[in-house]
Order: sequence, then C-alpha cells, then structure tokens
Amino acid sequence: MTSLATRVPRHIVWDWNGTLLSDNHAVVEAVNVVCTAFERDHIDIDEWRSLFGRPLQKCYERLLRRSLDEQDWARIDVLYHDAYRDLLHSCRLADGVPNLLADWAGTGRSQSLLSMWFHDELVPLVSSMGLDGYFSRVDGLREDLGGGSKAEHLVRHMDALELDPRDVVLIGDVLDDAHAAQRAGTDCVLLTTGVMSRTALEEAGCPVVDSISEALARVDGRTG
Repeated sequence: MTSLATRVPRHIVWDWNGTLLSDNHAVVEAVNVVCTAFERDHIDIDEWRSLFGRPLQKCYERLLRRSLDEQDWARIDVLYHDAYRDLLHSCRLADGVPNLLADWAGTGRSQSLLSMWFHDELVPLVSSMGLDGYFSRVDGLREDLGGGSKAEHLVRHMDALELDPRDVVLIGDVLDDAHAAQRAGTDCVLLTTGVMSRTALEEAGCPVVDSISEALARVDGRTG
C-alpha cells in the first residue's frame, strides 16, 4: 500500500452506505426487524457497532446468539433488505455532499463509486440524488446475496477504469474497505460516520477521520 504522506492520489473510490449516504438509522431499524423475527431484543447503533463485521453471516450469528444455516441467512437477507428499502426515502447525503465532490472534480482529478448495495438499485438511487455526474463509474453488487468482502469488487472496479493502484485512495467506513484497499494495493481513509467504532477502525492502521471534509484533507496531505 502506498503512503498518503508521500503521494497524493489522483482518483478516489467512494463507498456509499455510511460514507456518502447517512443511513445509520435505517440500518439499525432494519436490523431490528431481523431481531424481532428471531425473537431477539432490539439494539441501538452502539451495540450494532460492537457487533458489526464481515462476513455478515458471522456478524448476525453474534447478534442472534445462534448458528445460522443457509435458509436462515436467506431469510435474514430478505428481512433486512426489504426493511431497509422501506426506509431509504428517509436517508440523506452526508454533510458536505455534493459540494465536496464538486470541489474534487474541479481539481481535474477523478472519482468513482463502489458499493455493496445492489447495482440495479444503486444506479437510479445515485442518479435521483443528483450525483451520477461526478463519477466516472458506479458499481454495486451484481450478486443475489450480499454479505461478502469488497476486495474482489474493488480490483474489478479499478481494472475497468484502468487505474494504477498507486493513484487511488478508497474512502469508506468499515474495516472491509481497508482490507479491500490493502489487497488491491491502494490507500484508504476510514470515516467514523458508519457502523463501526473508531477503536475498531483504528485497527486497520490507516487514517481515521470524522467527516468527508477531513478525509479529503488527509488525501491532499493538508493534515498530519
């Protein structure tokens, strides 16, 4: 992995959920729909942050305090995503978006979006929020069942854009983003605005910040 201290990236790969989209309330409410279905007490964002991790099936096993077979996991996937979709209308863009995306684009550098949300739903959602013009590529999950790692998706995303990993930084909100970046040979900056605690994020060894404006400052080398 390259160092932000010595090289300023030319391209940002943005994460979506918890990064550009502020959706923690929708995530927790959707998780609590799963809790109800499996007769588990409801949780809050702090408890979800203490449990969250990938692979997601293991995360839900910790949440529900039981092992999960394929049928259970398929049921959870439907319960969660149906509930989350019902709440998407209440989600808003993160502070500073889209102005900060416009500022980055104004420097002549490029940016793209890589999400683990379903591709066929992600593209029109991004467009409806007026952001599609900022991205050279938008990629979401093209598989029926989510919950896996972002690493292979990131490699394919960068290959499609013909990017040199040394010119790229991934900005996300979970450890899986950092692991994906490390595997792809890119830098990473993590935000505390999503579903993982600062303490957990700091385990990755990359910069951890509290806002998109701070993340961009780190990318440009304007902070220590």
